[in-house]
Amino acid sequence: MPGTMSTTTPRPGSLIRIARENGTSETAPPLDLGARVRDLRRAQGWTLEQAARQAGLARSTLSKIENGQMSPTYDALKKLAQGLGISVPQLFTPPRRDQVMGRMVTTRSGEGKAQITATYEHELLAEALKVKKMLPYRARVRARAFEEFDGWVRHDGEEFLYVLTGTIRLLTEFYEPVEMKRGDSAYYDAAMGHNVISTSPEDATILWVTSLD
Repeated sequence: MPGTMSTTTPRPGSLIRIARENGTSETAPPLDLGARVRDLRRAQGWTLEQAARQAGLARSTLSKIENGQMSPTYDALKKLAQGLGISVPQLFTPPRRDQVMGRMVTTRSGEGKAQITATYEHELLAEALKVKKMLPYRARVRARAFEEFDGWVRHDGEEFLYVLTGTIRLLTEFYEPVEMKRGDSAYYDAAMGHNVISTSPEDATILWVTSLD
């Protein structure tokens, strides 16, 4: 970890709370379903006939949907989504062309923002992007027993964990402890109580990615 590490000790879940407070909310304009379907079809490089065949719909039906001449049934929406390889909710997710800015940030090894707690040493990654939907961070796991934590860590969202070095035990509120080694990963509901302890002689390191939605 970098030598400039902070000595503050945030409460469990505070990294996620702080990240959310840096975000902004926005209201999306009403969606033109026909235009959305047409854009999705064209993105696949399909003609009306090809897309209709893929979705199991008549060409005339798909044409009417795209031109706003027909309100599709839920069954038709399911067929459309399956044919396009997406979920039904994604049909109603408007494209954000006006917000495509080609954002990218690179965090070199050791350049992440450091934050130390009694049980983990976090290195926040992609910190230059203040508005994002995921919070990635690398953590050195200092804890060796559940008793070192102030109870369970719980917060909104979902979490992905990947073991980089050493071995860990993933403790969760509703499951038996899981022993994990380098290359192992887990994805779980972060509202469920969870903690991680090192079981190797050296402190294990893990990559954590937490959703901020």
